[in-house]
Amino acid sequence: MKTIIPKGYKSKLDIIETQVAIKKLKDYFEHRLSEELNLIRVSSPLFVLPESGANDNLSGSEKAVSFDIPYMNKYAEIVQSLAKWKRMALKKYGFGVGNGIYTDMNAIRKNEELDNLHSLYVDQWDWELVIDKSSRNQKTLVEVVSRLYKVFKDTEDFVCEMDSNIKRILPEQITFITSQELEDLYPDFSAKQREDAIVRDKGAVFLMQIGKVLNSGQKHDGRSPDYDDWELNGDILFYNPILDNALELSSMGIRVDEETLEKQLKVTKCEDRKELDYHKMLLEGKLPYTIGGGIGQSRICMYFLRKAHIGEVQVGIWPEEMIQQCSACGVHLL
Repeated sequence: MKTIIPKGYKSKLDIIETQVAIKKLKDYFEHRLSEELNLIRVSSPLFVLPESGANDNLSGSEKAVSFDIPYMNKYAEIVQSLAKWKRMALKKYGFGVGNGIYTDMNAIRKNEELDNLHSLYVDQWDWELVIDKSSRNQKTLVEVVSRLYKVFKDTEDFVCEMDSNIKRILPEQITFITSQELEDLYPDFSAKQREDAIVRDKGAVFLMQIGKVLNSGQKHDGRSPDYDDWELNGDILFYNPILDNALELSSMGIRVDEETLEKQLKVTKCEDRKELDYHKMLLEGKLPYTIGGGIGQSRICMYFLRKAHIGEVQVGIWPEEMIQQCSACGVHLL
């Protein structure tokens, strides 16, 4: 557990003002996201059956929270994200190319190491858009990220008009760079140090191609092999002036097709997953080709409201030592 208290930090909003601002900010962002990408809101599950293959394995090391269902004699898992569930939903609901869905995703990630940016609770907008197979390319990825960045820029304008104490800091354009290019740029840095360095320089970055092994023999970061195409994915990173580091606001990408799924399952020695419902449907060509991702709700509130700790914008469970440290420095955890 590591807590950073920026020297001289004082929230621009008190607790009540923060609560009011969170609601307005979320409502505005959700509306713009839906409008920009042609998405409609749908209901989504809080838990799924493991045998469905619909849960997200994230980087592969996180263990989902599970519970037993006595009358069914089965176990269910709390979702870790909805990356795979959304694709099945698009098929089930009959969505066509150029149309998509978004939903409020709530998750528990019990293995999370608690700090300024991480809690046990995850809240994000999960979204998914149907595309043609011929559109599974970097051009499509860049176009969609650019449209998403416009939503972020518009939201910054909205927040600054809502409160004059908050100033605009996002650059006009987001910078695109691959994980290999970033490693080449900062070969002696760790992955986290590279992210911090590039956002300090550029302000807003889309870091592409996460999950594959780089020339150094290391991965920039782990990615499950069965939802993102590692050549066509990435993270949206903004410079966080309060903590002087990179803040990841979204992980997204063009999803695997049949060939890419086979390849990535083989590389990660996860071919046993091909027996799960989701994987069977995908390999049989029964699922639409899509692009999608998740956008952290608490994280965008942290960023736009210039907060030092995620506990200032969401209710969580924190170690007593962290609570006392924050309280002593005027950081009010909800």
